Amino acid sequence: MTVHVIADNPSKASAVRAMVEQRHMVTSEMLAGASIRRSGIEAAVVAVDVADVDNIAALKVISAKLARIQKRIFLIDGKGRLAIVQAYALGATDVLSNPVNPTHLLAKLAPVEAAVAPLAFSQGSLEAASAGAASIASMFAAIMNGTAVDVADAKAAGGKIAASIAENGLSDWLTTVRRHHEGTFQHCLLVTGVAVDFGLSLGFGRADLERLYSAAMFHDIGKAKIPLAVLDKPGRLDDAERALIQTHPVAGFDVLQGNNAISPEILDAVRHHHEFLDGSGYPDALCAESIADIVRVLTISDIFAALIEHRTYKPTMPREQAYEILQGMHGKLEKPLVDAFREVALNR
Repeated sequence: MTVHVIADNPSKASAVRAMVEQRHMVTSEMLAGASIRRSGIEAAVVAVDVADVDNIAALKVISAKLARIQKRIFLIDGKGRLAIVQAYALGATDVLSNPVNPTHLLAKLAPVEAAVAPLAFSQGSLEAASAGAASIASMFAAIMNGTAVDVADAKAAGGKIAASIAENGLSDWLTTVRRHHEGTFQHCLLVTGVAVDFGLSLGFGRADLERLYSAAMFHDIGKAKIPLAVLDKPGRLDDAERALIQTHPVAGFDVLQGNNAISPEILDAVRHHHEFLDGSGYPDALCAESIADIVRVLTISDIFAALIEHRTYKPTMPREQAYEILQGMHGKLEKPLVDAFREVALNR
């Protein structure tokens, strides 16, 4: 594998090279004036201070070239959540905090197991996934900084995802996202892709499809208020942690409701995507007649995406098994929609 190191000072570049060059071919350059001219780069290791405004500006200059590299591992100073989110907003596919364990870095550079992602993927899907992840990270950063969410950027990223799904299909999207993104960002990207494909299969028009992918991009924005230790906890949550997670729909609604660029339909989807037809959902225990069509579509997409996510601590659930679980949720999901979802779940 060819690994390209971009650092904001020579000592960082040397340290990364020492960790990597026994296993991989390594090239490097300083961030100031970086051009990424070499072709055939399979991974980039970016060792920079992402809180430095000059570094941020320099990374934005090379962002388009960086996005073409499949793996983009950022090595950041400190473990603060804002720094991690900033790295993802700048294009990271993985983030490690200094001091970096060489074994962890080499593991991130290792090829993905065939069992996780057996299919090839398109460059268009990779670029759409990068744009989507950067937009989601930017939204999270805005909430943590108390600044306005860039609604236009999120909708534009959703549009790129929709175009990628229409051109390359859902399977390509699932492969790309699971190979290059983790945790909450992976989930949001999967939900958006699944929802888009579901909308296309149902014959949604352009305006309805835009509302659907916008709702999907925004649906978990309230998770920016949840501590990382809970949000990214491997394994089962305890009762207190689950209760905390269940605050995210209202938190997202509260953040977005004053924004004139967010339609009432999208706000409704953000608040109610965990509601069930039988009234057993949250946060408002709505029943069938109170749950909008776009919410019903988004809820099915959200559950399916959560079931098929790739997580490091357990095997990825097959799509067939995930669909069987949806079929078994009698009274909670609209049966005709679940039936219509079959083709999306199993074949697309």
